[in-house]
Amino acid sequence: MTRRTVLAVAGAAIAVLGVAAPAAQASLEGDRPAAPRATASTTARGTAYVETRLFFGTERPDGGPDVTDAQFMAFVDRSVTPGFPDGLTIQEGRGQWHDSNGVIERERSYELILLYPAAEAGARDARIERIREAYVRAYAQDSVARLDEPTLADF
Repeated sequence: MTRRTVLAVAGAAIAVLGVAAPAAQASLEGDRPAAPRATASTTARGTAYVETRLFFGTERPDGGPDVTDAQFMAFVDRSVTPGFPDGLTIQEGRGQWHDSNGVIERERSYELILLYPAAEAGARDARIERIREAYVRAYAQDSVARLDEPTLADF
């Protein structure tokens, strides 16, 4: 190929990518993204919900024994289910965390997914914070990470 052909092909590729690429914008100022919207090729289904994901580590920074599966499930039964009786999802994983002692810990972890109507977000927030605080206290953790995302849900 000649240099002119290469430049023309590159320019066309950039133009196509610019048209086809979805527009996404993230704010570092803590703004939440808008709920998903339907596009010409999709139909929005469902009702406005919030998906909250909590990330629980199992190693203890104080050197105590790891949180066992039985202990975590008992914690869920005692501290999560009463506030979210309609359902939840738990996934096991492997995580990495920079602990309060400055050590990078690689550990077995749990991801707890809660889904609830967006209209109930204010009331649910206090429950979720109590769950996080209870786990930190019960298992000598530095923190329980939290991620909230607006979404649509249809059951």
